[in-house]
Amino acid sequence: MVLEGNPEVGSPRTSDLQHPENQDSCVLSSPSEDAQPGEEPIKYGELIVLGYNGCLASGDKGRRRSRLALNRRPHANGVKPDVMHHISTPLVSKALSNRGQHSISYTLSRSHSVIVEYTHDSDTDMFQIGRSTENMIDFVVTDTSPGGGAAEGPSAQSTISRYACRILCDRRPPYTARIYAAGFDASSNIFLGERAAKWRTPDGLMDGLTTNGVLVMHPAGGFSEDSAPGVWREISVCGNVYTLRDSRSAQQRGKLVENESNVLQDGSLIDLCGATLLWRTPAGLLRAPTLKQLEAQRQEANAARPQCPVGLSTLAFPSPARGRTAPDKQQPWVYVRCGHVHGYHGWGCRRERGPQERECPLCRLVGPYVPLWLGQEAGLCLDPGPPSHAFAPCGHVCSEKTARYWAQTPLPHGTHAFHAACPFCGAWLTGEHGCVRLIFQGPLD
Repeated sequence: MVLEGNPEVGSPRTSDLQHPENQDSCVLSSPSEDAQPGEEPIKYGELIVLGYNGCLASGDKGRRRSRLALNRRPHANGVKPDVMHHISTPLVSKALSNRGQHSISYTLSRSHSVIVEYTHDSDTDMFQIGRSTENMIDFVVTDTSPGGGAAEGPSAQSTISRYACRILCDRRPPYTARIYAAGFDASSNIFLGERAAKWRTPDGLMDGLTTNGVLVMHPAGGFSEDSAPGVWREISVCGNVYTLRDSRSAQQRGKLVENESNVLQDGSLIDLCGATLLWRTPAGLLRAPTLKQLEAQRQEANAARPQCPVGLSTLAFPSPARGRTAPDKQQPWVYVRCGHVHGYHGWGCRRERGPQERECPLCRLVGPYVPLWLGQEAGLCLDPGPPSHAFAPCGHVCSEKTARYWAQTPLPHGTHAFHAACPFCGAWLTGEHGCVRLIFQGPLD
């Protein structure tokens, strides 16, 4: 084995030269940096999986949930590159037998591999995301089907990597969060095989991409009322930013984007090829509506006593505690092409146009006729505006600016396609605008 020290990566410090198996347990943070008993832990941010509207269909349990807060750990567990080894490929498994040593292995050929060893970083906390349910994964994510819910059953083959990505957060202000493709497995290793996209950088280091890639999009103008979608990029194993490949699994990487970074911003989207996550910062969440505000808006909408313009029955949005099962008898329904809100009725079917096609009795436009459901995942909302618009064709309701933002945000699908989708259920949006302004009729008295 040839050991090659690399000054660009960094040399080990005295505090890092401890027994590898005890590395995590022996490195302590300064007592002044940790939250004292009774204090709220320092929050780096929250990850929200698009398509679940506040809770997984089977319920949020442990590390498998629709939303996860990343808080500062009691003791730092971050890692950083240290030294690089050039070895014979058949000896890789022996070289990586030390479970306490984090490393990334790049197989260049059947006879040549490069291993980059990582050392403990007392300044960062690491969080890992992926499909695996092993203990080293902090956030277990499964594939989201368009229309809401997880792809379940033995026939549903996942495209999400078991160790999809990792996020490193600075333990000191401003608590910057950075994302990297791939996560360390149970042996604390990342393997990039012979077929994986990998290369030597101009400064002599190694970098690579995972099979299906980790894509990131930072919104222009932040995640606020003035937001606009940004450009999708791919993040490498070392955190560099590249333009997209021709397809998700192509071996040819995109071009390096030198003026962009892997730092997560409020509203950054992370696509794992099967599920898309939204990153919210603590400051950004302060601008988002709270669940109490969403409930107050529901009660205010019901207090206005909207009526069906034909049946003259009073309409009311059901309580979120009831869950999304069958529509309530007072549930508002909407013609998604025109936005006219009615109670449920059975007339106006145009089966020659499709099983869901109905003719609006007010304006005669023909289109889907669906129940309205309030969006309950507050972190997906850009502002606390009133619930005035619905996504087409699913019928999820939110503020105008939230609806228009998501309707113009393309989300990755498959190997190279992009579709705008409802953030609350994942249904692909249809129609010219992807959303519609709701037209309610007030009480006649």
